[in-house]
Amino acid sequence: MPKAAPPVPTFWPDPLAPANTNLYIFGFRDVTGMTPAQITAQRGQAQISAPMLYFDQDTDVRVTLTNLGLSQRPDLTDGHTIHWHGFQNAIPLFDGVPELSMSVPIGRDFTYFYRPHDPGTYMYHCHYEDVEHVQMGMTGMLFVRPKQNGTPIAFNGKTFTRFAYNCGDGSTGYDREFAFMMTEIWAEGHYRDAHIQTSDWTDYDPSFYALNGRAYPDTLEPNGDPMVPAANPWLQHQPISSLVVCKSGETVLLRLANLGYRNHAVTVDGIDLTVVAKDAGLLRQGSVSNYQVTNTVEVGPGESRDVIFTAPDVTAQSQQTPYTSFLLYDRDYVSLNNNSGRGSGGQMTEIRVYPADYPLKPQDVPNGWGL
Repeated sequence: MPKAAPPVPTFWPDPLAPANTNLYIFGFRDVTGMTPAQITAQRGQAQISAPMLYFDQDTDVRVTLTNLGLSQRPDLTDGHTIHWHGFQNAIPLFDGVPELSMSVPIGRDFTYFYRPHDPGTYMYHCHYEDVEHVQMGMTGMLFVRPKQNGTPIAFNGKTFTRFAYNCGDGSTGYDREFAFMMTEIWAEGHYRDAHIQTSDWTDYDPSFYALNGRAYPDTLEPNGDPMVPAANPWLQHQPISSLVVCKSGETVLLRLANLGYRNHAVTVDGIDLTVVAKDAGLLRQGSVSNYQVTNTVEVGPGESRDVIFTAPDVTAQSQQTPYTSFLLYDRDYVSLNNNSGRGSGGQMTEIRVYPADYPLKPQDVPNGWGL
């Protein structure tokens, strides 16, 4: 968490946190293409939040989960699972709820199989002792791309080839997409996990509020790669930026998901937001649209929203600042500080809109800047 935050006496910063960090977590890492020895070497290199996953509708998907154990707590033998939150098509064996299927023990792996039929924005998380494991950082965003992708469809004077859903009329088309996993972090719970103590979760009182595992102003820092040392070393294992970058006139898709335990209200002053889907369900019936235009989007625990906006016309502020910034933040002001410290913090970021003629590259991955 941001170093400038005031300490939580006893609990944060945690002396047992790894070098260049101040909080104990455990989480998911992408080890695709690694040898077994390289995978084993990732033990203790936790990431928060988890890698974004995205798949095409009606394609076969296989994801292998390897449990390396907890380097700080070798006394624990916790299993882990992958649960696609809100996903309707998983059979019990692959649903990731250990009471109904199985969990992966330490030193073993298991390959999940899915064939996603419904496009939209989902989440994934560990469902083994899920209150604790979700709080510790085992959460990630997951998108299912619609079959409609690749088909040029005109809407409001623009032609799109990328869509959030199979809308038919192009109304969910977009130029750029950005995703936000909204969570809260209770420093006392993380400390107790690391120091072999038991937490009473009825005492839950978040110290920090995060977007993609980061609290403002770290939300504005660039994307990173956990395998490559970051310019800011404490962000190496928080690699997902929450800064939105676009050009005037572009259509931007925001994928919002909440795997915290409190309601959050995402607000943007000065830009209209159109909610096109809730919980991976398109808000329309046949040709009748139920889209909602607002500037504040409520997202409850375990819920997702798909939101579209058109970037307003702007001019360059200066050569040093060739964009206009709009704040995106949680309307609950309790969520806008870092452990009750001075100044802004928590669940806040910026939408930076560049003039239409600015040489911004097309986006190649979600949350990519194109700068």
